[in-house]
Amino acid sequence: MHDKFTIGLIQMRSTKDAADNLSRAVEKIREAAKRGAQIVCMDELFHGEYFCRSENSDLFNLAESFPGPTTDVLTAIARESKVAIVASLFERRAAGLYHNTCAVIDADGSFLGKYRKMHIPDDPLYYEKFYFTPGDLGFPTFDTQYGRMGVQICWDQWYPEGSRAVALGGAQVIFYPTSIGWHPAEKAEFGAAQLDAWKTIQRAHAIANGVYVAVVNRVGFEGGPTSQAPLIGAPGALPAAGAPASHMTSDTGLDFWGNSFVADPFGQVVAEAAQDKEEIRRRMRPCEKRGHAPQLAFPARSPRGCVPADPQPLAWQMTPRARFRGRNLTFGRRGVAPLRPANILGDDSPFPVKPAPSTPCSWLRRGNAAPGAAVLRPYDSPRYGRL
Repeated sequence: MHDKFTIGLIQMRSTKDAADNLSRAVEKIREAAKRGAQIVCMDELFHGEYFCRSENSDLFNLAESFPGPTTDVLTAIARESKVAIVASLFERRAAGLYHNTCAVIDADGSFLGKYRKMHIPDDPLYYEKFYFTPGDLGFPTFDTQYGRMGVQICWDQWYPEGSRAVALGGAQVIFYPTSIGWHPAEKAEFGAAQLDAWKTIQRAHAIANGVYVAVVNRVGFEGGPTSQAPLIGAPGALPAAGAPASHMTSDTGLDFWGNSFVADPFGQVVAEAAQDKEEIRRRMRPCEKRGHAPQLAFPARSPRGCVPADPQPLAWQMTPRARFRGRNLTFGRRGVAPLRPANILGDDSPFPVKPAPSTPCSWLRRGNAAPGAAVLRPYDSPRYGRL
């Protein structure tokens, strides 16, 4: 691994033409490599429009196996351009079993592995539970030729466990490929607060874990009332008998807000893209030498103001591996609880505190919870305000 490495974030629009999206992505990866990027990350599900705006069984045909035709193309461009690539795709694991998965490909074209999204939303126009099974691979880190990295996908970013786990695994930067945007009817009232919450939670991950975070979102408006033919039980259609009222919601479209950014371990935004256009952002990242506390390598001036040109290493930035060496990654006498692939607290929860089933709780949510279980979901939703 190098003392420093450069990351590239590709913020782009996607259309229904998968071949065109992939072709444009390849050209943007080449451009990022020419501008010095060594690790390049795409936005979530960049291969097409964000299709989870409705529940449509025909859309399972968009999924592919890993490795598959798209990863074959990305492997070739990684080898050609000598860049590592992080790419979120719709994975068909088996008949009836699908995941939202990030493939990680090294600069020599080798397939380093994958991360499957753990936290799956089910909100108006974000009907991901219909398509994706929660991941079962834990929170791995990946050693590229340039540095060690971790991945979280979109909705994972609202929870602390994944970011902490990959930081404890020694990740020097955490990538967050994302597809998030405004409901047009809510943008005027809640838009600024939703965007600020989205930035703040990920800056907090950087501060809490002492790592860089790199967030790449898509951009552009997708959907609308005529974007997909209505299906029985799908948004915009009359529900089948017994169907929940929530599926009466129509596809009014999503205005994806871009704003891809990189934050340093102090939570300072050191690079940021616009909210309404395609961009490629590159940023030089410090890289920890194994066995040493990492050195911060700031420029003499940053877009956010003056910072020290040659700062000293800070004690709190010791690597998690060194900080917990000999303690088996334990906190006090209680070991790190195994993380469940679904965000539900039930009777077998490894966590010591559980809300009683009869207790009013702001984390209770409608839908798909076992009797007596509490589903982790904030009453004040980052996307939709007070629910």
